[in-house]
Amino acid sequence: EKCRSFQSLIPAEERGVLWLCIGAEVLNILLTLTSAIVLGSRVSYHSSGFHWLKVDASVAILMVLAGTVPLQSGFLLPIFPQHKMGVPAVLMLPLVLLGISGLLFIYQEVSNLWSKSAVQNKVVVITDAISGLGKECARVFHTSGARLVLCGKSWERLQRLHDALISVADPSKQTFTPKLVLLDLSDISCVQDVAKEVLDCYGCVDILINNASMKVKGPAHKISLELDKKIMDANYFGPITLTKALLPNMISRRTGQIVLVNNIQGKLGIPFRTAYAAAKHAALGFFDCLRAEVEEYDVIVSTVSPSFIRSYRVHPGQGNWEDSIWKFFFRRLTYGVHPVDVAEEVMRTVRRKKQEVFLANPIPKAAVYLRTFFPEVFFAVVACGVKEKLNVPEEG
Repeated sequence: EKCRSFQSLIPAEERGVLWLCIGAEVLNILLTLTSAIVLGSRVSYHSSGFHWLKVDASVAILMVLAGTVPLQSGFLLPIFPQHKMGVPAVLMLPLVLLGISGLLFIYQEVSNLWSKSAVQNKVVVITDAISGLGKECARVFHTSGARLVLCGKSWERLQRLHDALISVADPSKQTFTPKLVLLDLSDISCVQDVAKEVLDCYGCVDILINNASMKVKGPAHKISLELDKKIMDANYFGPITLTKALLPNMISRRTGQIVLVNNIQGKLGIPFRTAYAAAKHAALGFFDCLRAEVEEYDVIVSTVSPSFIRSYRVHPGQGNWEDSIWKFFFRRLTYGVHPVDVAEEVMRTVRRKKQEVFLANPIPKAAVYLRTFFPEVFFAVVACGVKEKLNVPEEG
């Protein structure tokens, strides 16, 4: 009876248009989901509350363009007489959305071509190129025609990377043979000499990607000061020493870009990673200050802070105190960022000259905001994940 009374409020000539519009809403959502999958868009329909407003607004706009206007009662009435435009308006909606998806696809392809031309013939220095992320960055920039200078601690692994890049190079595209330089950023005494060697390769540096990183886990009172210093050398003093050595070349040429690949732990502290988090906080602070100092010389400073970079290691086993943190908060394998995604984001950062990028999924992002606006809650949540350690035997 309620349905009949509700339907009686709708004029008979408007009911067909109403049901067609409801169908258009459903079709709009399905097509948007399909286009998001096809275009590789990372759209989350569970976490993006604004998307539904966008869908409703897009339907209203498209209906107006096609010849209908929304009434105050919430129903649709054709602008033109005899409702001749109501059905065509709804039928045009999928075609319009398909056209928009095609335009977005073309835009994405053009952006990819633009990103490759943005670094073509540029001298790009990548530290710790033998790591997972370093290899992906080397691949992305090499295929884009950059003149690479690859730095790493192992000559054999550098040589293997060199051979791999050469073997997969497209003969139809212009690529350059990468230069190899031995560099251990934890050995500060050799960084200055290595910087001179890097400059000798091509005479200048256009883009410096500070990617090197060293990690350590353990209770703060059991980490020696020597290890703390080594972590600071590799993650802080090493990158800033190399940056300071190469920066005058960029300033004199009034061009260049410095990219720091940092970590979420430069934004917030994670238990049992005191030395690593301290170094990441210090590095982020240094490059944030440097950004303002070198802006007048047209030198861009960018920071890319992913959450955990996904690895292929097995997560901690049952009963391990770290397993509770892993499952409870960050879930490295589930919410970690793949090295390929980080490398592509570094490329976009260079192309668009972004200053700061925070590359993470919803949970790490929520943790950063929680730490900023509700610190007491954040501290309590993190502490809950650590309490299990008190009842678990210590590891080596």
